[in-house]
Amino acid sequence: MPPGSPSDRVLVTALTTYPVKSLAGVDVDEAQVEEVGLRGDRRWAVVDPAGDKVTAREEHALLGLCAEPADDGGVRLTGPDGAELHVAAPRHAEPVAVSFSGQDRARPAGVEADAWLSARIGRPLHLVWQDDETHRPVRPEMGGRDGDRNSLSDAAPLHVTSESSLARLNDWLLETSTEHGEQPAAPLGHDRWRPNVVVGGGEPFAEDAWRSVRIGDVPFRATMICDRCVMTTIDRADLRSAKEPIRTLARHRRWDGATWFGIRLTPVLPLASRATIRVGDPVVVTT
Repeated sequence: MPPGSPSDRVLVTALTTYPVKSLAGVDVDEAQVEEVGLRGDRRWAVVDPAGDKVTAREEHALLGLCAEPADDGGVRLTGPDGAELHVAAPRHAEPVAVSFSGQDRARPAGVEADAWLSARIGRPLHLVWQDDETHRPVRPEMGGRDGDRNSLSDAAPLHVTSESSLARLNDWLLETSTEHGEQPAAPLGHDRWRPNVVVGGGEPFAEDAWRSVRIGDVPFRATMICDRCVMTTIDRADLRSAKEPIRTLARHRRWDGATWFGIRLTPVLPLASRATIRVGDPVVVTT
């Protein structure tokens, strides 16, 4: 069947933005696409006093905090106790040194946000913001080309996972638990992978072969399949780590010394001034 034929019936089934890197995100029905990804996605991050990034890989408790975009361009933080803090975008704050690949400066959110985060994680932390003028490239080894820009996301502006691929992985997880005489765990959800876009339809892992794709009216280029880390092993309910899904994924999806699940995309420029993708949009593979 040729790529993009109507009977493929691949559709967007969920959209999520993560305003602060490593914090819980927000499900949306539609999202505007910018050069660096979905509007408001991963434009904030947590760093330590030296400016080194701090993620949920090291501090699982970050996943228990929620970040929502605010109408003024800021962000609203919510803790597990329901305590909230509104943080305005620090547009006029003097940039501070940070150690993100391709970006060495960011604007600090301020002492109130720092104190809020530090109290909930239990160590000194700072919240920083990537302003609109920052041009962080997508690294060539991650599939980037000249002119590509990224948010504070790990490797590319958009992360996509597939319902059929996750269903296949959950089948494999059940097989593994049976082989080891273990109590089967509940099926994993897409939250383990933190995608921006979930698609339904198509064959499991068909996304591996995507080179360019159109979501609704917006064209994207595939940059790389996602290599997975310990973040996927953190249970979102109790924030504890376990062996899965990396143990099973490594049996079926391991090559080049890594395990792989999902795909990363970057928008193809020039974009329409108000390019938007929506839940229900068709996903058409163009090459």
